[in-house]
Amino acid sequence: MKIKVKFFDKDVIKDYLAKLSIISMLLSFVLITIDIPQKYKFYTGIGLFIFLVLIYFLVWFRANLQNSNKLIINNSIVEIKVGDLFQESGLKVIAFNEYFDTVVDNVIISESTLNGKFLKNHVSNVGKLDTLIDTDNRLKDKICDVNNNRSGKKNKYELGLIYPYKDFLLTAFTRFDNNNRAFLEINDYINFLFNFWNEIDIVYAGRSVVIPLLGSGITRFKEYNTITEQELLELLIWSFKVSRIKFTYPSRVSIIIHESKKDKINFYKLRGVNNGL
Repeated sequence: MKIKVKFFDKDVIKDYLAKLSIISMLLSFVLITIDIPQKYKFYTGIGLFIFLVLIYFLVWFRANLQNSNKLIINNSIVEIKVGDLFQESGLKVIAFNEYFDTVVDNVIISESTLNGKFLKNHVSNVGKLDTLIDTDNRLKDKICDVNNNRSGKKNKYELGLIYPYKDFLLTAFTRFDNNNRAFLEINDYINFLFNFWNEIDIVYAGRSVVIPLLGSGITRFKEYNTITEQELLELLIWSFKVSRIKFTYPSRVSIIIHESKKDKINFYKLRGVNNGL
């Protein structure tokens, strides 16, 4: 077990005190009705102290084992959990680069990424997908530049733009440099999130939306090299809050954390993130 929650974390203490108040009430009732002989009172006190210490350890232990959390934001359910995005029901978000490239060659797109797995396993005709993207009238209005010098696609789209494809939502997420390396500046990431939620509001049509931890695979956040998966997740939750989008039950937002990233996420802490939004 990786220690993600400190032993004297304020939320752990708060949870413990809440349980302690219930235990104290029950013990008061028991002690009123039962008379403990004098010779056993010392041992009873020791036993009770050990019991209360064990309860605290249990609260702390469970906080560190927590691999999911459910928040209510804007009267919408936001669930954060460990899982496989492709196994989830709902509209699944797949992050592309700003050109909507579709070549899985381990240069432009790695086959080990969600983007690569989507194209290889969930698109039967990549050429047809390219045509659908290139001829979509709404996307045409969102072209911000044309780069005729690159070897891949030429049209550059606004970050956050979404193209619905079957039960997937393809979004322009990362910028690409001249060496076909994905990167983002932190301002790009913030702007992406605002545009992304606005696009979600347009296309989701009352359905649940499933999102990976966007940005966790980017190693090049220019001028901000120390951003963590926890911070990315909190930014994602914060941006949903300020977007004011409302998902009516039973639709919800699910943020899926890959198994390899779960030890980097403090799920227990997310309750405090929600309270502080």
